[in-house]
Amino acid sequence: MLAGIVNAALTSAMQRAFTPASNGANPAAGHPIRRQLPPPAPAKAVAPRTDDQDLKLFALSFTAFFICIYTLIF
Repeated sequence: MLAGIVNAALTSAMQRAFTPASNGANPAAGHPIRRQLPPPAPAKAVAPRTDDQDLKLFALSFTAFFICIYTLIF
């Protein structure tokens, strides 16, 4: 008898936890905690890299390498 009451309580609690919320939550999320979170924001478009950024990275790398070698020699 006690097992039946506990089973009914656990079953109803699990049904409440695994039913999708209708308060604007993300219904596609499978886990109950994830359902409480808002849907993820759409991905922003990434600007293409320009040659200017590559040149700056090269200059920074070259300078760092030069300083390291210069420090080791002197």
